[in-house]
Amino acid sequence: KCPARIRATLTPAAQNLQYELFLVALFIIGCGITLLETTANPYAAVLGDPAGATQRLNLAAAFNGIAAMVAPVVGTAFILSGKEFSKAEMDAMPAVEKATYLLHEASSVILPYIILGASLLIVAILFYFVQFPEVKTNEDDAHVSVGSSKGFFAVLRHRHLSWAVIAQFFYVGAQVCVTSFFIRMAQKGAGFDEKTAGYYLGIYGSLFMGGRFAGTFFLRFIAANRLLAIYAIACVILSAIAILGNGVFVIYALGALGFFMSIMFPTIFSLGIANLGEDTKQGSSWIIMAIVGGAILPYLMGTVIDNFGDNIQLGYAIPLICYLIILYFSINGYKVKNSDTF
Repeated sequence: KCPARIRATLTPAAQNLQYELFLVALFIIGCGITLLETTANPYAAVLGDPAGATQRLNLAAAFNGIAAMVAPVVGTAFILSGKEFSKAEMDAMPAVEKATYLLHEASSVILPYIILGASLLIVAILFYFVQFPEVKTNEDDAHVSVGSSKGFFAVLRHRHLSWAVIAQFFYVGAQVCVTSFFIRMAQKGAGFDEKTAGYYLGIYGSLFMGGRFAGTFFLRFIAANRLLAIYAIACVILSAIAILGNGVFVIYALGALGFFMSIMFPTIFSLGIANLGEDTKQGSSWIIMAIVGGAILPYLMGTVIDNFGDNIQLGYAIPLICYLIILYFSINGYKVKNSDTF
């Protein structure tokens, strides 16, 4: 009983079935992740040969892909119960049984998140005692940036940075759209049960991880913007298959999206902060802020699905449009202009 009381104290959202508390907790997690991304990515890009910045970022990000592979499997095993009830069945369920079921479903997140929180706390303690070098501007980069940006929006005078912010907004939005609706697509499009769909999401994560390691290798021979263009074209084609295809082939297309989306975040990031000089830190912050696309575009995709009779496949037109914008960035938007006008 004692461990149960401790878990109840640490996880009030699950115990009280308060969705608002879940949102607050996720917001706090998001703040921490944002700070980590804003701080860590410039290190990987700046501390080394500028020509290898994209490759270093992709290699570092490849280890994030391990989590993308493991998390769905762990989540499926410990969080998804496999019990599914229709709205009619829920309405007909006795009040006590319904309350017990909902509490059991919500409580399934307690142990995984306690372990996750404890792990992050250990990492934070380690970071506190590690002295990281300060990212400084070298003389070669200093002349590229015409003075450091004084205002919040001043750094956006760099055209390629502005396009990187836009591209990152749509990339993160596309990624969250694909993963958020993956299980429902697997259930409705391929007829999978909840558990099976969850494990297929784990396969998607493994392809995502493999794509980042493969991308790190390919970047030794292919320019970053060209590889990004190739991957964006592949994502457009796969999204079209997801929209127009049938059965299990739709899930195969979504899984392959994991491979071809893999390099987009670090590649867009490195292309966006190229030659920013003294504006590198502020530019990095802007690109990280663009992850708000992951909050806006899934809502748009859900609206499309609802307005077209719960047509999940049609909803994947939203990620398709996102990949077209990323394709434009890889062809033209990434180019560093001598002029500081957008």
